[in-house]
Amino acid sequence: MKTSVRLIAVILALSPFLQSCAPLLIGAGVGAGVMMADDRRTNASILEDQTIEIKIKNRIEEKYGDQAHVNVTSFNRFVLLTGEGPTEEIKQDLTIVALEVQNVRNVQNEVIVAGNSSFTSRSSDSLLTSRIKGRLTQNKDVSSNHVKVVTENGTAYLMGLVTRAEAESAAQTAATTSGAQRVVKVFEYID
Repeated sequence: MKTSVRLIAVILALSPFLQSCAPLLIGAGVGAGVMMADDRRTNASILEDQTIEIKIKNRIEEKYGDQAHVNVTSFNRFVLLTGEGPTEEIKQDLTIVALEVQNVRNVQNEVIVAGNSSFTSRSSDSLLTSRIKGRLTQNKDVSSNHVKVVTENGTAYLMGLVTRAEAESAAQTAATTSGAQRVVKVFEYID
């Protein structure tokens, strides 16, 4: 009871400051809607990708717990696995786990056999992803909304439904971004 009273007091104390955040929150919602409208996948495909990611993550977590650090990204039912696993056997099994999830079309397993990456390494990858996305927004040859960027251990993985020209332009942008050590195209081509 005391905790809920304190929480209410904190919210009331912050409410004058939170009111100025409403335009930011509304703007973020509109921005996400615009990005979805510009996505070449259908809304059903976007939802299916999110469902696939959750199911695979849950199955990996259930089976391996903290033994492996695996990121799961699904784009148009094509799954990319990145991260680290302790053995080659676990790495290979991760592909099977992902393929067993309903509606998965294909799996590209880029997990490396190694110990789990550090917080510093993951933070560096997040920063690199942000840099690449930022540079893609300035690229006139490809819409940044058509390219999903996943970064792991300095390697940028690019996914999306793109033309071959858009893929080359996006890959060039990623490759010339400070900190990118390697670029892997995991695109699905529409031409």
